[in-house]
Amino acid sequence: MNYLVAVLSDRIKAEEAYSTLEREGLPTDKIAILGKGYKSVDEFGLIDPNEQVLKQVKLMASWLIPFGFIGGASFNAITGLDTFAWAGETGSLAIAGLLGAVSGALGGVLVGGGTGLIIGSSDALPYRNRLNAGKYLVVVSGTESLTRKANKILQQYDIENIQSYSDTSDG
Repeated sequence: MNYLVAVLSDRIKAEEAYSTLEREGLPTDKIAILGKGYKSVDEFGLIDPNEQVLKQVKLMASWLIPFGFIGGASFNAITGLDTFAWAGETGSLAIAGLLGAVSGALGGVLVGGGTGLIIGSSDALPYRNRLNAGKYLVVVSGTESLTRKANKILQQYDIENIQSYSDTSDG
């Protein structure tokens, strides 16, 4: 399922956008307005961008942590560094591997987009905050071609932000 989420500044603009989408032939069961007097984020079940980022970070870390461990241990073995002499030869390899795994985890956070979660990012703000600020969301759900068509239609409005999401979750 694909989602197109457009943030509009007030109720009138959101209703106009909804009416235009309806006039252009989009099915009304695929269009929703979220905001005061309409559905809430919880009622709609909207994807939280932070959840998507966490999934990506976990995916990247699942690959980078093992490679970091192998890389750290290999580097220690190849170079013959005796940085952790107190741990012995096997312990030194294990510590180097663990440090490599930590580096892999950090790489997973950085490459997976986790910096937006840590320091904040306008793209990663949950839509709940926008609704609390009095904004309205027009959400179109459906096939990729339907959300593309909706995107073209919504471009004529004064949209504060518009984003597409693809829900790839199994449930």
